[in-house]
Amino acid sequence: MTQLNVLGTELEECSLDPLTGYRRTGCCDNFGDDPGMHVICCVVTDDFLAFSASCGNDLSTPMPMYGFPGLRNGDRWCVCASRWVEAYEAGHACQVVLAATHMSALEYVDLDGKRLLQHTQFEAMADFILIEDGSRLDVSLDGFSSLARWENG
Repeated sequence: MTQLNVLGTELEECSLDPLTGYRRTGCCDNFGDDPGMHVICCVVTDDFLAFSASCGNDLSTPMPMYGFPGLRNGDRWCVCASRWVEAYEAGHACQVVLAATHMSALEYVDLDGKRLLQHTQFEAMADFILIEDGSRLDVSLDGFSSLARWENG
């Protein structure tokens, strides 16, 4: 089964070193069995890692017993949709790699039915702009542009 990214194209690899993804495939794929929705491929920063640790999810400390080397600034990692949104709302979100972020990230909504996945910068090559009322999404990537309308809920 082909997995799609938020751009509507085939999902690209996020990271093989360190090996990421809920199933440790290197991709932020979604087979419906991941309760944490590890579908957002991020380039982690020291700021994001510190924020995540302060919320009880220490991603920096190596855990050799699980084969986890610990993350460092600049590593790519499949992040839980809820943690990314939490970091975004607190001003600690890290860059998102659109081509390696699963399309199901766009389905992440809060209880009020409003879309939460939004950001104004992704990698150096992309901009992602959500109009505040949630009615429009603009994506541009080196000349690639797209307009999508989102409905609440």
